[in-house]
Amino acid sequence: MTDTAVIVAGAGPIGLTTAIELRRRGVSCRIVDPLLEPPRYAKAVGIQPRTLEVFEGMGLLRQVLDAAIRLRGEIRYVNGVEVGRFDLSLPPDVPFEFVGLPQYETERILRDRLTALGTTIERGTRLARFEQDDDGVRAVLSRADGDEPVLARYLVGCDGAHSIVRKGLGLSFEGAAFAEQYMLGDVELDWSLPHGYVVRSTHRTDDVTDDLLVCVPLPGRHRYRVSMLVPAELATAPAASGDNVEHGFESGQRPELSHLQAVLDRLAPEPARASRLRWSSVFRISHRIVDSYSRGRVFVAGDAAHIHPPTGAQGMNTGIQDAHNLAWKLALAVEGVAATGLLGSYDAERRPVGEEVVGRTVRSSREGIGADSTDPDYVIRREAQLLIDYSDSPIVAETGSDQPHPRAGSRAPDARGLTRDAVAFDMRLFSLLGRIDHTVLLYADETATSDDLRELEQLAEAATGAAHRHLEVYLVADPKADVAETILPLIRDTAGNFARDYRALHRSVFVIRPDGYLGFARRAARESDVTDYLESTFR
Repeated sequence: MTDTAVIVAGAGPIGLTTAIELRRRGVSCRIVDPLLEPPRYAKAVGIQPRTLEVFEGMGLLRQVLDAAIRLRGEIRYVNGVEVGRFDLSLPPDVPFEFVGLPQYETERILRDRLTALGTTIERGTRLARFEQDDDGVRAVLSRADGDEPVLARYLVGCDGAHSIVRKGLGLSFEGAAFAEQYMLGDVELDWSLPHGYVVRSTHRTDDVTDDLLVCVPLPGRHRYRVSMLVPAELATAPAASGDNVEHGFESGQRPELSHLQAVLDRLAPEPARASRLRWSSVFRISHRIVDSYSRGRVFVAGDAAHIHPPTGAQGMNTGIQDAHNLAWKLALAVEGVAATGLLGSYDAERRPVGEEVVGRTVRSSREGIGADSTDPDYVIRREAQLLIDYSDSPIVAETGSDQPHPRAGSRAPDARGLTRDAVAFDMRLFSLLGRIDHTVLLYADETATSDDLRELEQLAEAATGAAHRHLEVYLVADPKADVAETILPLIRDTAGNFARDYRALHRSVFVIRPDGYLGFARRAARESDVTDYLESTFR
C-alpha cells in the first residue's frame, strides 16, 4: 500500500486549485481523474474579481489575464426591445475587474502550474471506494490495469455533481432540478453589438418567459458561448445517473448550427449569423447543497458540495474559493501544527457561503441579478464575491468595539501608495502578501516612540512563535513616524491609503490569513490578544 498526505479526487478547476495550494506548501498529494483527456467545453466562463485575487496569490494572474477577455457588462432585451444596460465597473479600491475565459483554458493554466510544482494528474484513474478511521483514509484507486490501495492522511472530493466522495460519506444533497433543458454552443456571431458585453434576450408572454438567448463573450473575434432553451426535437429524458441528480451535460444528440441559428433568428437584437461551431451540448440544471462539507478526514468542495444555476458565474468561482479556504488548513494539519478545531472551520465558513450562493442564483435565474436590492454598489461587490464574511467563524477573533470596517472575518482590502527603502515605485499591499503563511500588519502613526517600537517588535516575536513561524510581519508606518531603526520590515504608508482603508490608529494590529481574509483586526491590541487569537489556528 502506497502513502500520500492527501488524495484529491477530480482534476477540474477545484481539484487543481486544491492540489496547487497543497504543493505550494510542500504537501504531498495525488490528484486523480477518470477522464483520459481534459474536456474542451467552455462550461464555466466568468472569473470574478475575488478569484483573480486568489490567482494572483497562486502566481497565475499574468497567465489568466493574457488569455482572458474583460467582461464589460450586460445588455438586456425583452421582446426585441432593450430594457436595461449596466456596466461591470468596480470601485477604485478593488484591484481587478470581471473577465471571461473558457473553463478548459482556466484548467490548462492550472495544470501547467501544478506540473511546474512537480505533480501531474493521474488520468484514467478513478476513486473506487474509501474508508476512514482516526489514523487515515484507506482508498482504492481503479485503472484499466487494475486497482491500487492507497493510504492517505486526508481525502478531498472535487469530483463534481455526481461525486463518489459525497456518496461515500453518506451526505445528503437536498434540492431540486429545473424543469427546463438548455443547449450550449461555442460560435462566432457577425453582429455589431459592443465588444465584451453579455447579451440576454428573452421573449415573454403574459409575464412568463417562454424563449431565451444568452450570449457570453469569449476571447477571440466575435466569439460567444450561447445558451438557449432546447427545441422539442433535441429534448431528452433525464439521464439515469443512479443518484437522481439531474445536473450537467447530457450524452446523446448534440445541437447543430441550425438549431442555434433558429434561436438567433427569433431573439437576436439585430440580424446575426452564427458560424464556426466549436462544440455544443445539451445540459440540465439543479440546485442542491450538502448537509456538511466534511466528515472526519474527508472533505467535499465545488460541485460535489453545491450545484446551482450558472446565473452570475458563481459556481466555479465559489468552488475555487472552497479549495483556497481548505488547502492551507490541510497543510497545517499535515504538518501537525493545526489547532484542534481548524479543519472543522472549513464547513463552518464555507457551507453558509454555499447556501447563500445556491439561494441567490436560483432567485436571480427567475428575477434577474440584483432584483433584490436597490444598491448597485452592493450588488456588484456581492456578484464579484467581495462581500463574503467569516465573522461567525470559530477561528476569527472578535473585533474590538472601536474597530470599524474592515472587521475580522471580512476580506482584507488592498491598499496602494505604499513605499519601502530600495524600491523605486509605489507598491500595493497585496504585493507584500506571500499567500502561503499568515501576515501580521502592525501600524505606527507619527506619535510612535521608541518604547512603542520595542513593544511592537516584542509582539511580532511572540506572534511568530505562536504561529510556529508560519507568519510574516510588517510594520506599516505613517511617513512621519520615527521608526527607521526598527528591526521589522518597514513599509511606509506614504499615500495614507492604508490608514484610511483599514481605519488604522496607532498600535492597530491586523492578521491576514493565507486566503486573504482578516482573522484579527483590533486597535491598541495587546500581545496576549494576538497570541490568543493565533491559538485558535495553531496548536
